[in-house]
Amino acid sequence: MADFADTRASRTGSGSIRGTAVSSSSAGACLVNVNGVTITARVAMALTVATGNLLVLSRLGSTYYVINVLPPAPTVTPAPPPPTDTPPVDTGDKPPPSKPTTTTGTLTCVPTVTATYRDGSWRSDGDPVNSFDLYQGRYGGSSFGRSTGCAFYGSKPHTLNGATCTKATLKIKRLSAGDYAARAVTLRLVSQSNRPSGSPTLNESTTGPKLAIGDSTTFTLPTSWGQMLIDGSRGGIAISIGSDTPYIHLAGRGSWSAAMTLSLSWRRN
Repeated sequence: MADFADTRASRTGSGSIRGTAVSSSSAGACLVNVNGVTITARVAMALTVATGNLLVLSRLGSTYYVINVLPPAPTVTPAPPPPTDTPPVDTGDKPPPSKPTTTTGTLTCVPTVTATYRDGSWRSDGDPVNSFDLYQGRYGGSSFGRSTGCAFYGSKPHTLNGATCTKATLKIKRLSAGDYAARAVTLRLVSQSNRPSGSPTLNESTTGPKLAIGDSTTFTLPTSWGQMLIDGSRGGIAISIGSDTPYIHLAGRGSWSAAMTLSLSWRRN
């Protein structure tokens, strides 16, 4: 038995012998074929040997021990490892800044109040004071003073605070009063966003559309007006002139549901 154990063909390394299991392990031992000779070898407690396993044995005195079970040869060639990521070459150039996200939209603002101020008070002779039609100028031969019609928008335009106004439009309808020829209203920006107890504070002015009685239109306001309404420095729009004529009557909330509706187109980066 010492002869076959010392043969160069059966060695797997110094002090180790290679063999094939003839039986499975039982009671801590198994039969092993080494170079055509069957021997009995003890099996390490952590190992389980099955018939046909390729084994590594070690000899201590006259006793052989199974110290490992060799795995079978692979049936599939292992895939090569994935290539390592190659970092990009640093050219020294900074990457371009990312493009800002731009949001756009249009906010529709129906007036919370339409009213006309005349002779130190807000008119209520016909419609409720907060749904009154808008008048400009003085009725011919009247002893009453000049009228200033207003539309107030509350806090809604200011919900766009921080956005940039790109367009502002206003829906206007002329009702019966004064002559029938097409006449232009004078539009003014109002400081207050709600009807004050006293007179409205009038600011910037622009010439509005020319309308005959019964006509309606959507008028484009200066974009700067829309921006001031968004920023909150202005809160309403009025019709008012410094003379008696032209005397003009525009629809308020009580006469036309779309009266003085403000549309604000906006952009936010």
